[in-house]
Amino acid sequence: MTEFYSAFALFLALHSIPAVPAIRSTIISRLGRTGYFFGYSVASTLALVWLFATALSMDYIPLWEFHPWHAVVTFALAPLGGFLVIAGLLSANPLSVSIRTSGDCGAVVRITRHPVLWGFSIWALGHIVANGDLRSLLLFGGFALFALGAIPMVEKRAKRRLGARWHLLSMGTSILPLRASLNSKLPALDLPVVVAAAATIALTAWLLFGGGHALLFGVDPVAALG
Repeated sequence: MTEFYSAFALFLALHSIPAVPAIRSTIISRLGRTGYFFGYSVASTLALVWLFATALSMDYIPLWEFHPWHAVVTFALAPLGGFLVIAGLLSANPLSVSIRTSGDCGAVVRITRHPVLWGFSIWALGHIVANGDLRSLLLFGGFALFALGAIPMVEKRAKRRLGARWHLLSMGTSILPLRASLNSKLPALDLPVVVAAAATIALTAWLLFGGGHALLFGVDPVAALG
C-alpha cells in the first residue's frame, strides 16, 4: 500500500507542479520547449505505468458483487470519457487543458469548457463500477477526484490569463457538461471532434474486441461477461 501511495503522489506531483507558470517557464528556459514536452511525456508515462503496476500488485479486496449491468455502465462511460479527453486535447481551448491553448475555442467546448478534465473523471468513474474492489476505488477514484478538483484552479488561471477575453470565449460554454449546449452558438462539429470520435471508436474496438485491454492490463472485459 505504501508503494501505491508513493506512486500516486509522484503522479499528482508531475501533473500539478508543472502547471504552475513560474515553474514551467523555468524548466522550459533550461530544457527548451521540445525537451520539456519530451521529458514531461516520458516521466508522466513512466509514473503512470508504475502507478498501475503497484495497483495491480495489491491484494484484491471486493467491495460489492459484480453484475452484468456494471459492465454496461463501464462500456458506456469509458468511451465517452475517452472521446472528451481526445477531443479536448486536439481542440483549441484557451479556457482549459489542451495541446492548443491559443485562438478561438473548438466545438467540443459546447459540451463543457473542461472536456479533458471531465473526460478523465468520467472514464475513471466508469471503471470503478465494474471492478468493485478497494484498489480500483483508490486508483480510479483518485483519478476522478484529481481531475474534478483541478477545474476550479484551471478556471481561475484562465480568467487571470485571458482577462476580459475570457467572457467572450466562454459564451455558450459551461463547467457542467451539456448545461449550455442547447443555447450555444458554437458549432456542434469540427475536425478535432470528428477525428476524436473516429479515434475513440477505433481505440474502443481494439481494447474490447482486438485484445488490447487484455494485452495492456491482463483482463478481457468482454470475456468477463461470460
